[in-house]
Amino acid sequence: MNFYKKIILIGLLCCSHLSYAEKSPPLIRLGVLAFGTVNWELEAMKQAGLITTADYRVQITKMANPQAGKIALQSGSVDMIVADWVWVSYQRSLGRDYSFYPYSNTTGALVVNKKSAIQTWRDLKGKKLAIAGGELDKNSLLLQAVMLQANEPRLFAEINKVYGAPPLLSHQLKVQRVDGLLTYWHYAAKLEAEGFKVLMRGADLLQQLGIKQQVPSIGYVFNREWANQHKTAIQAFLATTKQTKNNLCEQDNRWQGIETLIRAASAKSNQLLREKYCAGRIVNWGEAEQHAADDIYQIFKRLSNKRLTGNSEHIEQGTFW
Repeated sequence: MNFYKKIILIGLLCCSHLSYAEKSPPLIRLGVLAFGTVNWELEAMKQAGLITTADYRVQITKMANPQAGKIALQSGSVDMIVADWVWVSYQRSLGRDYSFYPYSNTTGALVVNKKSAIQTWRDLKGKKLAIAGGELDKNSLLLQAVMLQANEPRLFAEINKVYGAPPLLSHQLKVQRVDGLLTYWHYAAKLEAEGFKVLMRGADLLQQLGIKQQVPSIGYVFNREWANQHKTAIQAFLATTKQTKNNLCEQDNRWQGIETLIRAASAKSNQLLREKYCAGRIVNWGEAEQHAADDIYQIFKRLSNKRLTGNSEHIEQGTFW
């Protein structure tokens, strides 16, 4: 009799485990840069108990660099990464069903020494300019476009350009081995806190090119079919990240909770990082912004000789989720 009772008990336990598994919310395997700013939101979500909810579970995998994240997505090791919509469109032209949902409007910046004689981009002629992100850096392509529009087609070629990792290039600017630095927003904010001058931002370049809408530079990227199959989970996760960002910007205690992760060198640096981070919140994302994105796409296609965009004449349909 005891034997049969044990069998029944084991059966009931197995059923309860199966029932639990069926009710377990969908898993989102998220690949992020080890030191990327998206970690700020994720840490705040952890502290608020929002990494796992009734709608989703998030499994975070740290990546060494952006390329590692893209490879992980393509191999199926992760379900979602943070990348830009130009790459998504290119991948769609190759038959990969990826989509983009905006994360941030914050753009890079051109930084010079406070006492620098460089007052406008025209003063870069013959100077040494450090560029984070390589020859296809999007801010440098926008800078080229501004020069071309101003009938200065040779100016960019007459700049002595140096490429490298953002931390190394920040050091090069500090020790005056370069005259200016075109870098990512958070490195620019840290330099500004140390007394360096921000000459212009990516948004300023877009304004000079006649693009008035705020177009997000990066966002969450995932397989569209997978996202449609888990729409409730994805929408809940994206809504949570948006609310978490708002909380970080509007509630001092939330921001203070992630300061050990930010590692700002000073109170001013901390203030500027928060200010620029919050300025990147997505306010509008609709037809006007997506049409503006295609205008930017045309610039990237032309100036990169299609290396960034592939052969597609316009942003591939389905790029924006």
